[in-house]
Amino acid sequence: MSEEKKVDIYRDTPLRYLGYANEVGESFRNVLHRNWVRFSYLVSGSYVVADAASKSSAERDKENGKPVRTFVDVLIWQGLASVAIPGFTINRICWLVGTQVHRLPANRRALVVTSTGLLSIPFIIKPIDKGVDILMDEVVRPRILKYIDA
Repeated sequence: MSEEKKVDIYRDTPLRYLGYANEVGESFRNVLHRNWVRFSYLVSGSYVVADAASKSSAERDKENGKPVRTFVDVLIWQGLASVAIPGFTINRICWLVGTQVHRLPANRRALVVTSTGLLSIPFIIKPIDKGVDILMDEVVRPRILKYIDA
């Protein structure tokens, strides 16, 4: 007998890539107006809140569900793993590369910095996710979320 696995639209579909919008925005920071970079954070932040609301809603439907705790848990995990840490990481990678290629003409410097930022994204995702998993399991859930019983 085979059970159908429920598809999580925020993690199992292309919608997941909206969570990476801010990394793309950070990669293009040196060539785009800062409002576009801010918009990329708005897109990623909206994805995080939508995912947390979706998981919380599903938890509310369970008999002994804890929708508030689930909302806060997903919001913290996604906020760290999809927005804060990757955005900071790509920002610093691009800054560091920019300091090393400052003698290149502006158009080539922009190309090198932006390309490096974009090419870094696939390499930083899994280590960041793993680190946030550890932080959540060792610190946040046992020491903070245990107090949320709703």
